Amino acid sequence: MVAKITKEDLGAVIVKSTDCSKKDANDCLNAIISEITKALKAGKDVVLTGFGTFSVSKRKARTGRNPQTGAAIKIAAKTVARFKAGKGLKDAVK
Repeated sequence: MVAKITKEDLGAVIVKSTDCSKKDANDCLNAIISEITKALKAGKDVVLTGFGTFSVSKRKARTGRNPQTGAAIKIAAKTVARFKAGKGLKDAVK
């Protein structure tokens, strides 16, 4: 089983490390996520030095295969969010 940290867990960490209320911590976390989302929607990159960069990328339309039938299917072009880990994060995970 893969361990994971949820948004609620992050809020609890903020409460513990800053000694603020749970509501304030959750409001701050929601504000950060909202601003990252707004920036990506506007086509801007979000750079968190030492952690990483969030960016938007366009995927071209392509032909794929249905794994059950082997039939060719068209996959539409779309815009996706990307994350590239920064040096600090890469070094910490090593």
